[in-house]
Amino acid sequence: MRGDVNSIRIGDRVNIQDGAVLHATFQKSTVIIGNDVSIGHNAIVHGCIIEDEVLVGMGAIIMDNTIVQKHVIVAAGAVVLENSILESGWIYGGTPAKKLKELDEDTKQFFITRTAANYIKYAGWFKVEVEVQNVGSNG
Repeated sequence: MRGDVNSIRIGDRVNIQDGAVLHATFQKSTVIIGNDVSIGHNAIVHGCIIEDEVLVGMGAIIMDNTIVQKHVIVAAGAVVLENSILESGWIYGGTPAKKLKELDEDTKQFFITRTAANYIKYAGWFKVEVEVQNVGSNG
C-alpha cells in the first residue's frame, strides 16, 4: 500500500493478499475499500472505490475513478478501465472488463461472503497473546 500521494481507507474484515498493490493518484483519486472485501494475489487497485462485499480476483487491475459497487466479483486477470462503474450483482471479467454473468445468491455466498469469513478465521489461527511489561527507569 502506498499512501504517499493520496489517502487509502480500508474497511472492516478486508483481506489483501500477497503481492497486491494499492495506490492512489496525486490530487486526483483516493482508494476506498469497503467492508468484507477480498483482494486477490497480485491485484492492482489504483485510485478507485470498492464498496462492501466485493471479491477482486488474482491479478485483476482496477484503474482510477472506478466504482465497484456492492456484491461484485472482478474475475482473475480482469482489467477494469478508468472511470468504469461496475454494477452491483454481476461478475466482470476480460480485458477490458465486461459483465459476464449475473451473480446469483449461491455464488455470492460461496465466493464473497465465505471468502471474507474464512480470512477472519485464518487470522484467528495466528493470534498470540502478548504480555506487556512495564519497563521504567527503576528496573
